[in-house]
Amino acid sequence: MKNLKNIIIFFLLFFFETSFVFQKNNPTFLLEKNENKIDATIDTGNNFRTIKNDAFVRGERLKYHVHYGFISAGEVIIQITNETKQIGERNTFHAIGIGYSTGTFDWFFKVRDRFESYIDEEAIIPWFFIRRCNEGGYLINQNQIYNNYKNTVDSDGKKIDLPDNIQDMVSAFYYARTIDFSDAESGDIFEIQCFMDNEVWPLKIKYVGKEVIKTDIGKIRCLKFRPIVQKGRIFKREEDLNAWITDDKNKIPIRAEAKILIGAISMDLIEYSGLANPLTPEK
Repeated sequence: MKNLKNIIIFFLLFFFETSFVFQKNNPTFLLEKNENKIDATIDTGNNFRTIKNDAFVRGERLKYHVHYGFISAGEVIIQITNETKQIGERNTFHAIGIGYSTGTFDWFFKVRDRFESYIDEEAIIPWFFIRRCNEGGYLINQNQIYNNYKNTVDSDGKKIDLPDNIQDMVSAFYYARTIDFSDAESGDIFEIQCFMDNEVWPLKIKYVGKEVIKTDIGKIRCLKFRPIVQKGRIFKREEDLNAWITDDKNKIPIRAEAKILIGAISMDLIEYSGLANPLTPEK
């Protein structure tokens, strides 16, 4: 179970699952309804961290193609809207991850998921998170109101204490891109504290090295990473789960591959726009 959760968080960190948000669960309405829970506890003396961010800006949009073996399984879009909103007197990014199953895969296992997060612009930590999943008829609806002044989260009415600088599924994706890997050596391990399913979960990722890979958008210089997973249950070998991000200021996830006991899953970047820095393929 722990191994499976590590895999789920890893893929959500670099990419996303996919969803529809019903009007009655409109995220803007839910946020406005609960903002007073945060505003009532504002502490002007609270010292939030400041993360240097050269990796992403408002308006960034990334699109991925998902394959299960040789089958085209779906598409994923990850974006930061142009919205500027304050929560708890703090500026935020509004990030959304959506997608859907496609083609033959959609006939026998329809997927419609959506993840949204309002992320503190300077500290890169979440203030509000929603999850709407419909995967083959299995539904998940989650609402999380983070109070970073009190280090707590209201998760569907359940109040939970949290450590400093916790990440949700979406904010973890963006926080990981602010990490400085310039002095990383093969074998170095980076850990991110994530909150998932009402539990704090430490995601550990091992740096493998640099590699140039061929993609639909050209040859890209990448940094290769591998999560620390338990062998045997889902993977035969530790190296059966890998991800590549651009070796530049953007740190955009380019590809993820997972060889599992019953096949293989891969995700590849196919479109991008609104980047903070130019993406230059190798010649």
